[in-house]
Amino acid sequence: MNLRELLNIGKLNIHVFLVVFMWICSPTIHAQEQMMDLPVSLYSDNRDGFVIIGHRGASAYHPENTMSAFRAAYEMGAEMIELDVTLSKDGIPVVIHDETLDRTTTGQGSVSDHTLEELKTLDAGSWFSAEHAGEPIPTLEEVLEFAKGKISVNIEIKTEAVTDEAWRGIEQKAWELVKKYEMEDYILFSSFDYRAIAHLKKINVDIAAALLYEKQQSGNRTPSELVEGYNADAFNCSYRQFSKRWAKEASEAGFPVFVYTVNSERLMRKMIKRGASGIFSDKPDVLKKIVENLWKSNES
Repeated sequence: MNLRELLNIGKLNIHVFLVVFMWICSPTIHAQEQMMDLPVSLYSDNRDGFVIIGHRGASAYHPENTMSAFRAAYEMGAEMIELDVTLSKDGIPVVIHDETLDRTTTGQGSVSDHTLEELKTLDAGSWFSAEHAGEPIPTLEEVLEFAKGKISVNIEIKTEAVTDEAWRGIEQKAWELVKKYEMEDYILFSSFDYRAIAHLKKINVDIAAALLYEKQQSGNRTPSELVEGYNADAFNCSYRQFSKRWAKEASEAGFPVFVYTVNSERLMRKMIKRGASGIFSDKPDVLKKIVENLWKSNES
């Protein structure tokens, strides 16, 4: 082997070393490689393939699932808000997380035992702070009216509102409201009840829907098997469940994963590096700064 060949080998080794070094040191290079095409459009899309999602709005600072929480998330730079939808006694889609009223309102008992008129008399803010006393439970329509033209929405359909019937149920009622506000391209549905995903696809196969991982219904099926089996467009799971193995599987199968609920800066960086396509956070302002800083460090 002559001197020139030895020098070329040396250059190759240096090149390999630099590539590996950059991959290890950069927290975003690996994440970018795994980012998927998003199943919904974003009004404020910066084309980074990652979605900042306000979990129940900006719920670290405002009472969850209220209009003030959703407005705050939008003002903080969230690209999507997540909310929970169930039905009132008179069949109106209302935005509240729990099956009962006790934790987050001045009411008691099941949401489904109260008409919309009755629900609107309740205070959904004072449990959080005196400053928010008097905030009402919003309807899905009120949130969509606010969100149109501003921010995308992840509508989580609550299990207690799902029946075995696809038609005239909560899925169809929610979809009709989405169409009314011409937000079809900006809505991602999700549910822990896999029947809801099947119902949405039966109503319209083009409805963007994410499977919210629920172990009992899933059995031994992998995320890719579940996504394929239910014709889902995305997979939502806890950050505790989003393992390296699941991340690799999603990357190879080509579906996005949205991870909940991450409020720690350390965990935000970890989930982004692992390849999450989006993160649900009670602190969308913090998440936005983390994402921006990671991209800046990658560009420099």
